[in-house]
Amino acid sequence: MDSIQIKLCDIQGRLFERSTAYASEGFIRDFMNSEVAEHLDSPYNKLQWMGEEYLIEELRDEKKLGTDGERYSPDVLYWIGYLYRYWACTRKERSKRIYRQAPAKTMKRNYLAFHTFDPEVAIEDLIEISRQRLGN
Repeated sequence: MDSIQIKLCDIQGRLFERSTAYASEGFIRDFMNSEVAEHLDSPYNKLQWMGEEYLIEELRDEKKLGTDGERYSPDVLYWIGYLYRYWACTRKERSKRIYRQAPAKTMKRNYLAFHTFDPEVAIEDLIEISRQRLGN
């Protein structure tokens, strides 16, 4: 990964970290299936450099973000956001596909075990969990 991709991982991590005003599961699902995420999946898009607050505004304009539901801790949210973007950058997978393999509940459930792993190892383990869950 190059330094630009690492910055994008950090931006998405901070975006998720700042989403604590919303129900986490819904926010993560809505984000990973949004046009905003599609723009971040692109090789280059100006949205990639707009900052977390702007990205939340864009997502709010696109989706109705709910506040009812569990709110994950900022540490968990940062890790989830960072790892999703790392996955997208290193595996060249779209956010929607990544989310289907590792939805919010899976990410939260595995945070304690995986957050200290190298991101590549965590992603491999999450892919294996998805295979087992989906019977592939």
